[in-house]
Amino acid sequence: MLHKTRGIVLKTTLYSESSVVVQIFTEKFGIQSYMINGVKKPKAKIRMNMLQPLHLVEMIVYHKNNTSIQRVSELRPAPIFRSIPYDIIKSTIVLFLNEVLYKSIRQQTTDEYLFDFIFSSVCWFDESEELNVNFHLAFLLKLSRFLGFAPSTQTKSDQSYFDLQEGEFRSSIPVHPYFLEKSDASLFISLFSIPFEKINEINMENQTRRSILDKILVYYTLHTASFGDIRSHQILEDVLS
Repeated sequence: MLHKTRGIVLKTTLYSESSVVVQIFTEKFGIQSYMINGVKKPKAKIRMNMLQPLHLVEMIVYHKNNTSIQRVSELRPAPIFRSIPYDIIKSTIVLFLNEVLYKSIRQQTTDEYLFDFIFSSVCWFDESEELNVNFHLAFLLKLSRFLGFAPSTQTKSDQSYFDLQEGEFRSSIPVHPYFLEKSDASLFISLFSIPFEKINEINMENQTRRSILDKILVYYTLHTASFGDIRSHQILEDVLS
């Protein structure tokens, strides 16, 4: 049976000389693997450049329950990116976010709220004319709400430490090393709370931005099973420095 759905490309793996298996987070079915044949042929209807990390697509697919690899009837970019593939900073940020998403989301069932957040956020980032070097920080912290470990924003005047393990403010230093002191905790919560349209109002030096990103990745490691190391982390830091 054929179904129409939107999708977010997560990972493309070569299967043969002209075929690939693509993992796509779909609006209707969650994460699914699709076999796509002939992507390297000169007259291919579905080409490799349509299957890059975090590309947004519309698809008509065959779907069978309890089948590990599905089939695609039609696939096209929707929307077509205006800036991400042509801007080295944006494309590097997207590559990094794709790696984190691939290691964080496990939904093999429908999750429309999570899908809509990722889809609309990537659209906004592509369409934004002003370079937003804080976008990845805000995105990951906002994403945590949909993954079930949003940080608590409630704090009292005597609570200067943010406990990354518990996701909340404390008045004393935790017994473990996973915490933020007052200045970094304030940035952490601001990035979580502020709309994307205003994230450039948060001023940070490169060193502070790297430190906050490191803490965000620690936060994900603490709250996501089998998160592991992020390989594109250093590339991102080099591009943004």
